[in-house]
Amino acid sequence: MKPLQELLEYWLVLSLRALARRLPFQAVDALGRALGILAFAIGVRRRLTLDHLAHAFPEVPEAERVAIARRAYQQYATWLPHLFWIAANTPGRVTERVRIPHTHPLWKKISTTPGLIVLSGHYGSPELMVNGIAIASGRSFLVVVQDQRNRRVNDVIDRDRRVHGNRTVSMGLSVREVLTTLAEGGAVAMLADQSGPREGAVVRYFGRPVTAHRGVAAFSLKRNAPVVMVFTVRDPDGSYSLELEELDREGLRGSSEDQIQELTERHTALLERFVRKHPDHWLWMHKRWKHTAYLERLAREPTDLEAE
Repeated sequence: MKPLQELLEYWLVLSLRALARRLPFQAVDALGRALGILAFAIGVRRRLTLDHLAHAFPEVPEAERVAIARRAYQQYATWLPHLFWIAANTPGRVTERVRIPHTHPLWKKISTTPGLIVLSGHYGSPELMVNGIAIASGRSFLVVVQDQRNRRVNDVIDRDRRVHGNRTVSMGLSVREVLTTLAEGGAVAMLADQSGPREGAVVRYFGRPVTAHRGVAAFSLKRNAPVVMVFTVRDPDGSYSLELEELDREGLRGSSEDQIQELTERHTALLERFVRKHPDHWLWMHKRWKHTAYLERLAREPTDLEAE
């Protein structure tokens, strides 16, 4: 990234942060959604997004897929304004925007179980999710994050993610800290829907092969850590409700490659089920299927491609 571009990005993010910290939540949410409308209108990854939706929902009319994409842009564009608002407000105000299912059996597990993984995806409002559950449960989470390319922007975001007591660790440096946290009875929060490396675990997502990171499954199996998947679903008033489901680890013992592969397939399938329920909540503009063409060719011509 060029220095001038990096500096411009930094000042734009600081301006957005300053504005979001002074506005009520409804205005911050509207601001984010307006930015999403703008991004869709000028075509930021629009063709890629519509292609992803066409493959995922071939039975859905094109006009409806375009409407899903437009709403998905609006949803995704709220995450940064939401974060800046969260960091500037009290714990009570934050939890007013997240409806916690206190009577759900899994809520007690999230609040009290030692060595727990909370898993989600780029779905709904992840920043409200992780801060809401930390505040409401009274426990700090180690949050595994993807670093931003712009270091100045990354530092701003990282500081605000830590305001309500959570810690953060970069995905690339997370292995030791996650395993230690789980061994000591702590809680870890992760998103597990980004594309893995080309040599990652191969799973099927919306009917096509993709690669996934093995980390979630490996951490869970090595530390015998239960995994609760948590998703934020937008309500008509602009707040969010949490939906909880425990990842099935039945029949999995040890942490062999086969066990890791199986658990990775299970959490990918569970994510897909939630995305199918609310497709406009997910990050369709992400390059989730970037290795699919290679994987499909590998299935047809394994010897030639493995030699590359």
